[in-house]
Amino acid sequence: MVQLGIVAVGRSKDGLIMRRVFAIAVAAASLGGCSSMPSFSLDYFKSTPPAIQVQLESTPPGADAKTSLGPSCKTPCSVSVPAPDAGFSVTYTLNRFQSATVPVQVIRNPGDLTTPASTTTDPNPVFAELQPAGPPPKASHKPMHKPKKPKTAAAPAGSPFPDPGAAPPPPGSTMPSR
Repeated sequence: MVQLGIVAVGRSKDGLIMRRVFAIAVAAASLGGCSSMPSFSLDYFKSTPPAIQVQLESTPPGADAKTSLGPSCKTPCSVSVPAPDAGFSVTYTLNRFQSATVPVQVIRNPGDLTTPASTTTDPNPVFAELQPAGPPPKASHKPMHKPKKPKTAAAPAGSPFPDPGAAPPPPGSTMPSR
């Protein structure tokens, strides 16, 4: 019999008792470390949400693409975002083009015994076709008064064309013929 501290341990042929005592001592020492943690929370065991890769593309390329989750880049590009519980959006901006916002759905597949869990986005790649911005509106200057009609010169005498500013001929008269 061997004495270790206060516990007396007997020897057996296969050392089974000694292994058990050693395993208990290791377990006790590791649990003792947990009790010294100032505040223990179940959040410690929660995993961080998986990051998903999202491809961002636009026509024309070179647009600034910014996700509602924060990451941004110039198209075509790819960003890594933490998989949110709900969907998110991507806003595309480019000089001389109208901005566009595309909603993105997050699809979670919990997996089973044969397939691992996965998270994907729809659409992927996220694509936006930017429309050219119209010309800037012209400044309209409306006159404060009506413009005067220009005076027209009288038609030369004997002209087949009547003077537009002249009084109409009296009824029953006819135009002289040539």
